[in-house]
Amino acid sequence: MADKPTSVDAYLADQPPAERAVLQQIRATIHRAVPDTGEKISYAIPAATIDGRVFIFFAGWKAHVSVYPVPEGDAAFEKTIEPYNSGRGTLKFPLGEPIPFDLIAQVAVRLAERARNS
Repeated sequence: MADKPTSVDAYLADQPPAERAVLQQIRATIHRAVPDTGEKISYAIPAATIDGRVFIFFAGWKAHVSVYPVPEGDAAFEKTIEPYNSGRGTLKFPLGEPIPFDLIAQVAVRLAERARNS
């Protein structure tokens, strides 16, 4: 990706097919989990918004896709995200392994609630 994308569609179009397919599913998962979500490019990666404010980011990389930031949760939630938590506020999902879209939906809902209450 030589130039910074100007839209989420442009970002996705620049991704290799395998990453693009997973990122499109993550995008759809976020929109299903948090209806009326907007979107934009922020920090050169896709971001979902509520009332124009970013509440979650997602991005494709060579060997994984990531979702940012990591929301806080109870002990059960923390245990569920532990295999994907790479620290520094990032959940990494390796390509070639099943992507837990239900977990990504939970993350989106938690982050959306936090954004609405702040």
